[in-house]
Amino acid sequence: MKRIALLFTLFTAFVNIAYSQVGEHRNTFSVGVNGGYVMSNVGFSPKVPQALHGGITFGLSGRYICEKYFSTICSIYGEVNYTSAGWKEDILTAQDQPVINSATGEAEKYSRTINYLQVPIFAHLAWGKETKGAQFFVQAGPQIGLYLNEKTKSNFDFDKINLNDRGNTIVAQDTMKVERKFDYGIAAGIGMEYSAAKAGHFLLEARYYYGLGNIYGDSKRDYFGKSNLGNIVVKLTYLFDI
Repeated sequence: MKRIALLFTLFTAFVNIAYSQVGEHRNTFSVGVNGGYVMSNVGFSPKVPQALHGGITFGLSGRYICEKYFSTICSIYGEVNYTSAGWKEDILTAQDQPVINSATGEAEKYSRTINYLQVPIFAHLAWGKETKGAQFFVQAGPQIGLYLNEKTKSNFDFDKINLNDRGNTIVAQDTMKVERKFDYGIAAGIGMEYSAAKAGHFLLEARYYYGLGNIYGDSKRDYFGKSNLGNIVVKLTYLFDI
């Protein structure tokens, strides 16, 4: 709870600093949809070697533009998204070669997909054209995630796993279900927006999310001391003014 309180305190401070000066008042509310691709992993401790897990994200977006201070267009931006995150293990020998399963003769593969309902809320600052043309933007703020379900994909039986050839033998996560259903952290992104008058607004963004919570227990008696999600997201958003 202390981490959550700190998260929202930092967000409130960021918003207050961004909007502390009174500029030209705006009152524009826009809604729309977004979709993109998510590349994620989990920061395990003890460490689990990983490649990036690929998934999709899509959902609803909303933005309220409240002020323009000098050349900075200030707004609050939020989303409600369905997101497929997780991790994909990089199963290698000590010589960085694929580990072969003795039962199948194939390279061992393992991935876990964890589906969330994610809600980010950002302070959104932009510079450029407001109504017709392009602008550059940055945004940052807290994000929460509610666990929906998970799915494991592997090509080996856990009781026949080849540990003898593995350079890393941390495998407890392969059979552990997600224990903590509530995720929270900080997200930040940069992007470009093109406004086409009455046609609406098109936003292309790259975003990074760092989880402050863990998907497994992190007490001294738990196996993992850390197991937080990290996401790189590339997405396209369409907004129209209402």
